Amino acid sequence: MAGLAAFGLLCAGCSAGGTGTRDEGPASTQQVARATPSSAVPSGTAKPSPRVNAVMLVKSDPKVSRQLKDDLKPCTGDEYPVDTSYGSLTGGPEADVVVNVMTCGDSVGVGTYVYQRREDGTYGNVFAAEVPAVYSAIDRGDLVVTTQVYGSKDSVTYPSGEDVITYRWTEGRFTETDRVHNDFNRAVGSGEGDLPAPQTAQN
Repeated sequence: MAGLAAFGLLCAGCSAGGTGTRDEGPASTQQVARATPSSAVPSGTAKPSPRVNAVMLVKSDPKVSRQLKDDLKPCTGDEYPVDTSYGSLTGGPEADVVVNVMTCGDSVGVGTYVYQRREDGTYGNVFAAEVPAVYSAIDRGDLVVTTQVYGSKDSVTYPSGEDVITYRWTEGRFTETDRVHNDFNRAVGSGEGDLPAPQTAQN
């Protein structure tokens, strides 16, 4: 069985450390909940957050590793390998920001961060994970973090499985509420260029 990938977690009051495509919109296939611009915001729903410069946000974040900051460069022109999502995660009056940083060549996630907008308009890092092939998305108010699992002979594009962990904001920090591990079936497909198929799912 492939060894589970190490997972780094940073929440409010904790620490952890993250790289490298688009400035708007997640590349993940997971459903993403977004704040919908409206003059009348329903009770309990965060107002849309002003669009941020995700690259500057990451580079100015003292909790982001120096290695990731150094590696975070444009892929072409001024296009950085960064995805940005906005939605309600921490229950604040304005939307939180999820930033995924990937590599340029194969779009593998190397860092994922959640920023909470403060009353003074600045953003605070309340979650971070810096491991290969990690990606976060907002799903109905929860943070869903997917990490690919690799065996010793796996290529970057052909992992042995994945861990999908769901976090919920509770008492000022993210708390794990659900964990699913999927093993991919090696018998499906004719080569490493084919996508593996999920084989099992376990809580």
